[in-house]
Amino acid sequence: MFILHPTLEADTLTIGRLTLCRILLMNNSQLPWIILVPERPGVRESYELSTKDQLILLGESNSIGKHLMNEFNGDKLNVASLGNLVPQLHVHHIVRFNHDPVWPNPVWGNLTAKPFTKAASLRMIKRLQKRFSTDYSDFSPA
Repeated sequence: MFILHPTLEADTLTIGRLTLCRILLMNNSQLPWIILVPERPGVRESYELSTKDQLILLGESNSIGKHLMNEFNGDKLNVASLGNLVPQLHVHHIVRFNHDPVWPNPVWGNLTAKPFTKAASLRMIKRLQKRFSTDYSDFSPA
């Protein structure tokens, strides 16, 4: 049975689900930051997924990245799967701007979290749910 890692649960807000992945919003209002988590128990690395799930993850990741860049008109998309602190497989998709607070440095270790207000988080979740509902036939909102 799939259980979201407690750190991801604490640091994110759920937007919805696709065929393979849960879509999470990082609770940091400074940048559009989505995390995809394949809903497969015990998976730490992408190579541990079945070949079919690897392809689905790649497709969902590429598609989410494209839609985020279109929605927010970013200058660069950072995509990473680190897992040093959270071993559960998860893929960060961070829209970067050449005027963001830590550009051109990486966000890790350089960007202090500024959580969304309740109202701002609801607006962002609704905005992304609307976008994903339009773009994905398999999207189910949280």
